[in-house]
Amino acid sequence: MAMGERIRFFRTQRGMTQKHLGQLVGFSAATADIRMAQYESGKRTPKADMIEKLAYYLDVAPEALTVPDTDNDYLLMHTLFVLEDKRMLKISSIDGEPCLRLGRDKYGAFDRIAERLRDWQKEAEKLERGEITKEEYDHWRYTYPAVEAERDKAAMDRLRKAEKAKQAEKE
Repeated sequence: MAMGERIRFFRTQRGMTQKHLGQLVGFSAATADIRMAQYESGKRTPKADMIEKLAYYLDVAPEALTVPDTDNDYLLMHTLFVLEDKRMLKISSIDGEPCLRLGRDKYGAFDRIAERLRDWQKEAEKLERGEITKEEYDHWRYTYPAVEAERDKAAMDRLRKAEKAKQAEKE
């Protein structure tokens, strides 16, 4: 899905019109829908600052808008080839089926990427067990890593509060 398609996907998911989103990001009422239609059709590509604004109003991470186009099988394959070159992605097989896996390196990237994949796996398992809704799962995916940071902060706040309560009991 190209960037324009991603913008349209999130905009319609949020129930926004092109005009409304265009006005939110700063276009005039007269041109807002035209400019958004240009972005969504791929006739224009938003610059970095506009991507940030769009992401903010669509409540997604900017990276959720800038993913490579994977609708075309060949583009998907070339994206995977880049990941093989740059991010240690390896192809192998399990029980005769193609399988993608992380390669090991000496710089610790394997551990960082594996941890991010574990985060994803935990959320997918919560969805599968019915602990979270599809909407909650999608929110996690489309705002990643912000939700993880919010959860870490909330956990730290709870720990600090508990520690404060302990200190108050001792006094």
